[in-house]
Amino acid sequence: MNTPFIRNHQYNLIKKQVGHLQHACNNGADPKVIEAVEFNALSTILESFPEITDSQKHTLEQFVGLRKTEEFQQYLFSLESYLEAFSQVTGKQIMKLYPKIKKLKTPNLSTIVHHKISYLGWVDIATQKLFIVYHLNGQTVGIQGRYTPASKGICFLCNGIGDVALFSAITKSKPANASPDYYKAIGNYMCVDSHECNKKITEVAVLEKFLQEVLY
Repeated sequence: MNTPFIRNHQYNLIKKQVGHLQHACNNGADPKVIEAVEFNALSTILESFPEITDSQKHTLEQFVGLRKTEEFQQYLFSLESYLEAFSQVTGKQIMKLYPKIKKLKTPNLSTIVHHKISYLGWVDIATQKLFIVYHLNGQTVGIQGRYTPASKGICFLCNGIGDVALFSAITKSKPANASPDYYKAIGNYMCVDSHECNKKITEVAVLEKFLQEVLY
C-alpha cells in the first residue's frame, strides 16, 4: 500500500510542470529544449517537497524520459494513489468555527473528494458571504467575509483566470489603543467556485499568510 505524501496543491503543480514538458514534446521542440524543460520541471517539482525521502523522490522522477502523451497521463494517474487527503471536518466542527452565526449554511460534505482539495470553501448566496476552512499549524481554522462579484480576473490563491469576487474579511487583531468600533478589513480577489480554485492552486503559502493576517 502506497503511503500518501502528495498534497492537492503539489499534485496540481506536478500536472502543470509535466504539462509544459508534454507541450514541448507534442510540438516537436528541439531535443535540447525538451531536456531543458524537463530539467526545469523536475527541479520545480522537487523544490515543492522540502522533506522528501529517497523513495518519494524516485516516485516523482518517473516522468523523466517520457515523451508520449499517454505516458505522461499514465504517470499522473500513478501518482493519485499517493494523494494525501484533506483532513475531514464534520458539520458540528464547522458550526463551532462560526459560533456567532446561528443559521450557518454549511456545504454538502458528502460530495467532497477530500484528496482533491487544499481548502474547504463555500458561498452563502443569501448573506453574500464566503467561508474558508483550513488546517493551519495543526489546528482547524475558519474565516468568513463578504464577497462582491466582479468580472473575470485573477484569483490571488490559484493565479487562475476566471469568475472572481472581492473577498473582504475583518481581522481579529486590534491596536492597543483602538476605539471599540475599530475594525480593519483585508480584501483579495478570489475564485467564486472553490472547486475550480482547488483544481488549479499550486501552493498554499499565500492562503496561509492571508489566514494569519485575518486571524492573528
